[in-house]
Amino acid sequence: MRGSLLLHSLVAVLLAACSSSPEGQLETGLRSSPEPTSTFSIVALDPESGDLGVAVQSKFFGVGAVVPWVEAGTGAIATQSYANTSFGPRGLELLREGRSPEEVARKLLEADPEKQFRQLGIVDGKGRSHSFTGDRCVEWAGARAGENFTAQGNLLVSRATVEAMARTFDESKGELAVRLLAALEAGQQAGGDARGRQSAALSVARKNGGYGGYNDRYVDLRVDDHPNPIAELRRLFDLNSGKDAVSQARRLVHQGHVERAAQRLRVAIARDPDRDSVHFELARVLLAAGKDEEGRAELSAAVARSPGYDHYHYRAAQILAESGSAAACLQEVEKTLAINSEYAEVFRREIESPVSAFRPLREKIESLLRS
Repeated sequence: MRGSLLLHSLVAVLLAACSSSPEGQLETGLRSSPEPTSTFSIVALDPESGDLGVAVQSKFFGVGAVVPWVEAGTGAIATQSYANTSFGPRGLELLREGRSPEEVARKLLEADPEKQFRQLGIVDGKGRSHSFTGDRCVEWAGARAGENFTAQGNLLVSRATVEAMARTFDESKGELAVRLLAALEAGQQAGGDARGRQSAALSVARKNGGYGGYNDRYVDLRVDDHPNPIAELRRLFDLNSGKDAVSQARRLVHQGHVERAAQRLRVAIARDPDRDSVHFELARVLLAAGKDEEGRAELSAAVARSPGYDHYHYRAAQILAESGSAAACLQEVEKTLAINSEYAEVFRREIESPVSAFRPLREKIESLLRS
């Protein structure tokens, strides 16, 4: 009796082990993720800007912490399908040594006993690309590589997902981040993961493209758990783009590149016309560049978006004061106070500050405050 119970227990353990493997066969070694996770990604280079990036979606929690690995000037890697996360830093190191993406993949996989479960996409700083899909990745699994990119996925509805990503990337225009996100959306629309959706990420490296120019993390967005992660990633991207455009424009102006700053802001406005801060920043850049007519028109359009909003008139007054447009500035001060008299205290503080653009207009603003 005792022996049969022991035998029954051993059989149960063996059956459980078999059912947990992707192919229903007993494996040697243990895997941290017993259920196959469906993932699709695109890895790419923009040869004009030098941007390198990865966009990915998966039926897996927090895919952004696992799949994408990017380094400005070096390359970008997506490691997925029972991902071996060591492939990220090791692969970038090998690319840094000057090895081709194909050589890097071969080097990473040769010592991996579970390489047939892995999937890799690699693009280097020269635009050379390579993908690998192991024989035991769950169908549909495969890739579509092209000039400056590779798209790959596993446990997909069909190959239409990677074909749609490749086609959309090839045909789309704009910055790399925009094209990667468009490709990801196209992949989902073409079928996407067979098991569903959970997380998504977009990572783009640009030399000195991070906040303040102090690092290379140009875009670094993650959606760890969401019923529609790509749509949420799009929302975050659009939200981030407006703020990022303003900071980039200010840096470009500081470097003397006024036209480039204005163009960067116009691109952000075209992408998200409702981003008020970008409209005001464009007006500031144009006025500072001496383009008074164009700048005034942009500023008027920005204020007209909500003409009864006190803060809009206050911001317009600030920008006009900075450009030396005293009469127009005082008109906006009057409008601000007419809408909200509590702004009087704000203006009092401003005219006392030696670094405020309102300081040269102190006497005239004081007169308005007394009236």
